[in-house]
Amino acid sequence: MTAVASASLAAVLLAAGCTGGVSGTPGAAGLRDPYFPRLGNGGYDVRHYALTLAYDPATGRLDGTAEITARATQGLSAFNLDLAGLTVHSATVDGDPASVRRAGHELTLRPRADIDDGATFRTVVRYSGTPRAITDPDGSEEGWLRTADGAVALGEPAGSTAWFPGNHHPSDKATYDITVTVPDGYRALANGLPSATATKDGRTTATWRTTEPMAGYLATLAIGQYDVTTTRTPSGLPVITATDRTVTRASAALLARLPELLAWQTEIFGPYPFSSAGAIVERAGDSGYALETQTRPVFPYDQFTVEILVHELAHQWYGNSVSPKSWRDMWLNEGFAQYAEWLYAEDFEGTPALQSHEAAFAHPANWAFAPAEPPSAADISEPPVYYRGAMVLHKIRQAVGDDAFFALLKGWAAEHRHGNASTEDFTAYVEEETGEDLTELWDTWLYGEGKPEAP
Repeated sequence: MTAVASASLAAVLLAAGCTGGVSGTPGAAGLRDPYFPRLGNGGYDVRHYALTLAYDPATGRLDGTAEITARATQGLSAFNLDLAGLTVHSATVDGDPASVRRAGHELTLRPRADIDDGATFRTVVRYSGTPRAITDPDGSEEGWLRTADGAVALGEPAGSTAWFPGNHHPSDKATYDITVTVPDGYRALANGLPSATATKDGRTTATWRTTEPMAGYLATLAIGQYDVTTTRTPSGLPVITATDRTVTRASAALLARLPELLAWQTEIFGPYPFSSAGAIVERAGDSGYALETQTRPVFPYDQFTVEILVHELAHQWYGNSVSPKSWRDMWLNEGFAQYAEWLYAEDFEGTPALQSHEAAFAHPANWAFAPAEPPSAADISEPPVYYRGAMVLHKIRQAVGDDAFFALLKGWAAEHRHGNASTEDFTAYVEEETGEDLTELWDTWLYGEGKPEAP
């Protein structure tokens, strides 16, 4: 890890949105998330990221410029950005040089003049280096993963800090433009829709635009020698898929089911929340897991099954559009996506969700802790979050009946569309919509430490 060369250069003009008379204070370094307290930053709300990147798969070098448009939520004398590794060469705030100080994964920027509370300001950070994988508390790797023919960025929960500076807590969602230059013969894909492509001097530059809010951990960048296909669903939704050339033929049949599965989920969950859909299928071993990256989930081929595809597509509603307020709320992502698998088995394979519920109830690993209260950061992707989370939903279904339950699935996705929500928001929503007091259900299935006597 290379230290930043701090700079404090003179400037005669005040930055736009700033005044010399403000008595600002530094924004917080971290948002005190229960499991990742230093993740994210206080004092501002990011509105848009414009990332301009160049990557050389042969050397692993990434050159980047991040233009971050944000609104101050307090008077700011300084503010922080999250960035793991990489060398920062310069930073400006509204065109004026800003000093940069680094402590681990935290960059502290001090602008020429304080920023007014409520002012919109633009920060530009230029950086480079060899981005690295980040080891999660549970031992898995995320961040920037070198693949057999390129690289793929996977960000849950903090891996996006490995390739661009920003406010990387899921509570601060923003829109994105990601422009990537790679050598000819390589393709670069990100979230959203392509807006421009140009080839010059043996290099290809592509820009991807995400117009709906996105949490940083859901941003992806996949670089490789892909076969890329663009189609549309019967409703006109663009579907963009990319496959590693070694698995293109083997992936084709399941990828062809994307429109069918999206139509089925739209019937259950409500309108699809984004302007495009798709998938990226890597060769086996390029990553250790699939991830629901927004609009374009990523799968290693050995995990590209219909169940996992259904799971990651369901996340587009639950986790991506409705994102967690904190990482303690992870079960709202995974419980819903796991229950989508049970609904698929019910509708397509003749296996009632009750049977899936009973099988999950019988498995000892699902009772290690309460899904709404994982013991530590290492536990937020453990079986209780998925399977007990899904059991919570099935108990709600049993308590309120199918009509009310499926109305809740649609209503919850609509109520917090493109926003954030907590466990407390969910339990209050269910009781308000159904008129039921479900205290006993929450105490037993969502927060209870012990296993009930019967499923």
